[in-house]
Amino acid sequence: MTEPSLTVKSLLRPEVLALAPYQVADSAGYIKLDAMENPYRWPPSMVDDWLEHLRGCEPNRYPDPSAEGLKAVIRQSNAIPDAAELLLGNGSDELIQIILMAVAGGDATVVAPEPTFVMYRHIARTLGLRFEGVPLRSDTFELDMEAMRDALLRFCPAVVFLAYPNNPTGNLFASEEILEIVNLAPGLAVIDEAYAPFADASFMPMLADYEQLLVMRTVSKLGLAGLRLGFLAGAGAWIEQLDKLRLPYNINVLTQISAEFALSQYHVLEEQTCRICEGRARLFDALNELDDVFVYPSRANFILFKLRRADADAVHNALKEQGILIKNLNSAGGALANCLRVTVGTPAENESFVEAIKRILS
Repeated sequence: MTEPSLTVKSLLRPEVLALAPYQVADSAGYIKLDAMENPYRWPPSMVDDWLEHLRGCEPNRYPDPSAEGLKAVIRQSNAIPDAAELLLGNGSDELIQIILMAVAGGDATVVAPEPTFVMYRHIARTLGLRFEGVPLRSDTFELDMEAMRDALLRFCPAVVFLAYPNNPTGNLFASEEILEIVNLAPGLAVIDEAYAPFADASFMPMLADYEQLLVMRTVSKLGLAGLRLGFLAGAGAWIEQLDKLRLPYNINVLTQISAEFALSQYHVLEEQTCRICEGRARLFDALNELDDVFVYPSRANFILFKLRRADADAVHNALKEQGILIKNLNSAGGALANCLRVTVGTPAENESFVEAIKRILS
């Protein structure tokens, strides 16, 4: 990484200079099992229908600034309560940024249990916010409620993020514990349901019961990662204010047309989700048979596992040499030391991964 010049150092905020860039591995030529993507493509007939829809696209014009047609399809496909309002973002990342921009300033603090989605901490720090991570229980990755209660009381956070299921651990926190946090939170409680399609669990129906509750989702894990679309549901009083920070035309015309079309064909995405869940169960069983592997239960489209004796860095590199890319979490340390995370792929991809790791560990 290039050393910043004196001019750069004098102009930029210290928290920006201290940040490490978010790294995305080059995946060209690999069996790609590192980014929690849906491995299945659309049926040819669905692709043909999509292309027909794109014929009506007018890229010379700005998109619908409020994306009302897309919002209507999102409401229907995600069973969003009528009383809730919607805010769309260029992926969940933009929505996290908008939420934190709204509370930035003064001594605002953000709290989340960790390990969790790294962008909560990363974006908070880019905005100069104080971020306090509350360690999960190291053996099960469940919430440490005593520590969470203490953090809510001590830091009085403006925002609490709870990933449900959690990334990178894959587990669902106990629903009664999440509701306790929502009730105790002095500010916003944001439940990130990026992996809801694989979990059969959601707090979306409870939005009307808790004014300070926001539920965030993305279409990325459903098979639309390339469209970069996330949405936030919650009380109109919050959404109206957060919408002031949304940049105009943030959801481009190709995303609006494509996502509206894809979500109207939700049965195809649901069928692919079922296949991924079936593959997850088989992959879990296969990994669980390996003596050197401890596998954590998952309700997402990935599986976290810890190596008991082998070195995670060495195994990760050996898998890359065999053309398979998964996520190495060893550098995070703590409870994630010697842990790897694999996305559930197609049956053939899962089999290739299992055979490769068997060879490496033997």
